[in-house]
Amino acid sequence: MGDSEPAEPAATRSLPIRAERDLLTARHAVRAASLEAGFGLIAQTKLITAASELVRNCYVHGGGGSLLIEHLIPPPRAGLRLTISDEGPGIPNPDVALTDGYTTGRGLGHGLGGAKRLVDEFHLESAPGRGTTVVITRWT
Repeated sequence: MGDSEPAEPAATRSLPIRAERDLLTARHAVRAASLEAGFGLIAQTKLITAASELVRNCYVHGGGGSLLIEHLIPPPRAGLRLTISDEGPGIPNPDVALTDGYTTGRGLGHGLGGAKRLVDEFHLESAPGRGTTVVITRWT
């Protein structure tokens, strides 16, 4: 964002991620927020896809947590910031986890790296035994 003012949340919504049904609720909430923010279909799809992957990771690998959706309105554009947090086992080496092909299960290994490529800003904080927080932002 350069030298401009930091983005301030205009509205927020927090959702628990505790059960499998919460994954669908989170997906619908991100879709509704992206529509409200004025995203086009491609931008909506990218954000929903990234959020779905991160929320699923929160549930499956982190044992559950939360999703915070923030509508951002800095001049001259708007956006959405999503914060997905858990208190699970953490990621021993986040840099390796972001590498394509890395997987902890039977997946293709595009999860975190793929989510990162779908958004404008991506920040991951994790440490063994301290959980994981991923903050993603997509601008209109």
